[in-house]
Amino acid sequence: MSASKRLTKVFETSKELLIDKNSKIVLMSDCHRGVGNWGDNFTNNQNLYFAALNYYYDNKFTYIELGDGDELWENRNMDKIIYTHSDAFWLISNLYRAKRFHMLYGNHDIEKKDLSFRRKYLQSYIDESQKKRVPLLPGIKIHEGLILTFKETNHKIFLIHGHQVDFLNYDIWKIARFLVRYLWRPIELLGIRNPTSASDSFSKKEKIEKKLSDWAQDQQHILIAGHTHRPVFPEPGKSLYFNDGSCVHPRCITGIEIENGNIVLVKWSIRTRTDRSLYVDRVILEGPVAIEKYFIEKLN
Repeated sequence: MSASKRLTKVFETSKELLIDKNSKIVLMSDCHRGVGNWGDNFTNNQNLYFAALNYYYDNKFTYIELGDGDELWENRNMDKIIYTHSDAFWLISNLYRAKRFHMLYGNHDIEKKDLSFRRKYLQSYIDESQKKRVPLLPGIKIHEGLILTFKETNHKIFLIHGHQVDFLNYDIWKIARFLVRYLWRPIELLGIRNPTSASDSFSKKEKIEKKLSDWAQDQQHILIAGHTHRPVFPEPGKSLYFNDGSCVHPRCITGIEIENGNIVLVKWSIRTRTDRSLYVDRVILEGPVAIEKYFIEKLN
């Protein structure tokens, strides 16, 4: 099956969420939450992530995670991931209870699509402060794709992780997982790049982004993905493909916000005040741009 047909198949079977100009949504992906060891790329940014999620919770945003939230290729123990990053999961659980959380799976956490996995690991977790098991994400449904549809215009935004157009990480993902788990993870310490990773190869990123962009242009839907870890925010009339970046950049995390009918690319990072104290800052990298402009202006 071609990449285009595969994306169309996911689109046609995706759950639709109705939104309007009053909706407040934040999209982030590729957290790769691990078990706190040297291979846990999320550890360096866990405080940034917690601060960002606190902001979005307090400001009534709905958080949608576009896949690879947890690193299940390098790690088999989801319980240990939840224990290591219990503060993040506590906030995610609060958002879920408030009906403001949705999760997609990517290639690195594709196991989440299985009901047995969700029942085993995501129903509840051990709260150390209460010394007992408490609900986490009971009954959660984890999607391959989601569609945001504006009530007023019926314009659609297709949300997906993006690995669906990546042969190694979709068609033969079990082989890729084997290579990561048993071969590339140990020798990455020697500085050898992981060939299965879309984030480590410029040419691979280009190929993936072109396939995603071509589909968005052909179907005339905005498409927002993760997977490549590279933020993309096009000008109206140039493309309909966006990317929210990742939560494992060396010094920041990035995400896409939708608010008041506008779309914005943001960065969360540690900044320094004049008195040399540190603080977490949210910076707008691109936008805001009215989403309507992407549908009005014809693509070149």
